[in-house]
Amino acid sequence: MKPMRTQTLLALGALAASAATPVAAQTAPSVPAETLLSLTATGESTRVPDIAVISAGVVTQAAEARAALTANNSQMTRVVAALKRAGIAERDIQTSNINLNPQYSYEERKAPQLIGYQATNTVTVKLRKLAGAGDVIDALVSEGANQVNGPSFGLDKPEDATNEARLDAVKKARARADLYAGAAGLRVKRIVSITEGGGWQPPYPTPKVAMMRAEAADAAAPPVEAGEVGTNVTVTVVFELQ
Repeated sequence: MKPMRTQTLLALGALAASAATPVAAQTAPSVPAETLLSLTATGESTRVPDIAVISAGVVTQAAEARAALTANNSQMTRVVAALKRAGIAERDIQTSNINLNPQYSYEERKAPQLIGYQATNTVTVKLRKLAGAGDVIDALVSEGANQVNGPSFGLDKPEDATNEARLDAVKKARARADLYAGAAGLRVKRIVSITEGGGWQPPYPTPKVAMMRAEAADAAAPPVEAGEVGTNVTVTVVFELQ
């Protein structure tokens, strides 16, 4: 009986070996390597702005904290009223900063001496009628604003400009891809991927800043020129060449 068992095991082993042989003899199918080209391009779009943003502040000083704040509140109330008289909607007026700080005098070899308090209140204003921006700034200063920054110009709805910049970026990338492919004796087969990154659309892309003091209250309204604002979008496009 033992010899028969040995022969059976040998037969099974031979069968397994013969079954495994074709698999071991196979080789992995060859996959042609793709020729890929990655390019980064920046698209641009310009528009005439339709909004402007300015900030107007009131700074007051007094010996007592309450007196400084009370005087500030009175002036800022007039400033906000002037904005509303100019047709600025409440939704376009936003308080952006309120500060009350002690003021000290410093002398060599002496401890700082408290000399009073300074109160600051600042509002940010969105102007939707750019033609009257100079008049609004003049009215703010006339009513007590002694710090004015702006205007900064922008687009209320920048989506169309951004999409135009995207299309421009892809168009530029494709033109460069055709150039490089032709130089290599190839052609562009397809776009493998598009990645947007590094796009820049600041809220108010072309800022202009002006600092004004209460002493300028008698001056004429400052001239304001809106010019154009730009939108940039950067994309990385991977092309397959053949």
